Amino acid sequence: LGDDSKDGAVEEDDEHATTETIMTMATEPDPIVQVDRKPTCCSFSFSPKIQANRIIRAQLWVHLRSAEEATTVFLQISRLTPVTDGGRHIRIRSLKIEVNAGVTSWQSIDVKQVLTVWLRQPETNWGIEINAYDAKGNDLAITSAEPGEDGLLPFMEVKISEGPKRIRRDSGLDCDENSSESRCCRYPLTVDFED
Repeated sequence: LGDDSKDGAVEEDDEHATTETIMTMATEPDPIVQVDRKPTCCSFSFSPKIQANRIIRAQLWVHLRSAEEATTVFLQISRLTPVTDGGRHIRIRSLKIEVNAGVTSWQSIDVKQVLTVWLRQPETNWGIEINAYDAKGNDLAITSAEPGEDGLLPFMEVKISEGPKRIRRDSGLDCDENSSESRCCRYPLTVDFED
């Protein structure tokens, strides 16, 4: 017996789609984008599971050091480019944050669009530079771990849909007793009860 599933139309069963969250830690970018070994962060490598058309949400999480006084912080993300291409850092996202004095915090920024571009054009993924400047020009973003800051480096949280696990097939061919079709799956059935 052969499998005739390829002959009929295949319809996805969306009721069974599931999601998965993948965390990706930042690493030091390629030396080709650095000048005097800076910036020291952030490059991201992605699991083959992450495909552009499956991304539901992508958040970049950045830990901010405490400010000396309550202030406005501008969290900025810039795309890194090779020094040979001029080494321009193109700002791609910016977020204004109000912070209180003496308080450290995790902040997130939406990077779904950035990630989608990277996945569709991997040659553009040289990494990003993250800065969080307060009113005095201090960069509060933790992008390289000082003593006591282990586990506070930036990371990306990506939620993807895994797609349907089951596929609904078209029903088989309906035939009658006189049919010459060899691939029949269903015939009419008559039940006759005797008294």
